[in-house]
Amino acid sequence: MIIRRAFYYWQFIAAFVLPLWLVIGWPIFGAGGWQVLGVVFGALLLGLGLLVIALLFFARKEVREERAVSWADVGVLSLWHASIIAVGFYASSAAWLSVVVVVIGICAFWFALWELFTAARRRMQAMMDLLEQTAQPGAAFPPTGFTAPGFPEPGLGNTPNHTPTPDPNVIIVREKPASH
Repeated sequence: MIIRRAFYYWQFIAAFVLPLWLVIGWPIFGAGGWQVLGVVFGALLLGLGLLVIALLFFARKEVREERAVSWADVGVLSLWHASIIAVGFYASSAAWLSVVVVVIGICAFWFALWELFTAARRRMQAMMDLLEQTAQPGAAFPPTGFTAPGFPEPGLGNTPNHTPTPDPNVIIVREKPASH
């Protein structure tokens, strides 16, 4: 749980730290001026992508409630973040590593969407099951002994003079018309 919770917080920090690492790491490990300028623009897009995926993970209710991502999320984020860190170290082989980062990022995006829709579908199915159970004959809804004020009890017919049996838990305030 500690690792999952750490990744929950790290994913938002990583949206700023990892692009910054690329901008700092490339000049340190031998990239030229024009390459660094290209990395600055790429780092902005990468930061935006990291933030979007973090928000997709955050959109799931169980992630927000537990304040921890799932183990599958940890695996995807670990792979993606490790490849981003590797790009900062290896400026000479960054061309194919950059392609790997983009491919993993696209896969992470679709994975996050798939998990979000799966979680939403599970929650919707649970709600539909609850509604179906409530609609079954003999279900405890509405609660037994429930009568709406001014309406006859079930089975007594629509007799206008019938007053429902008073429930001690309900207070009924009747208004009298003003006489002039």
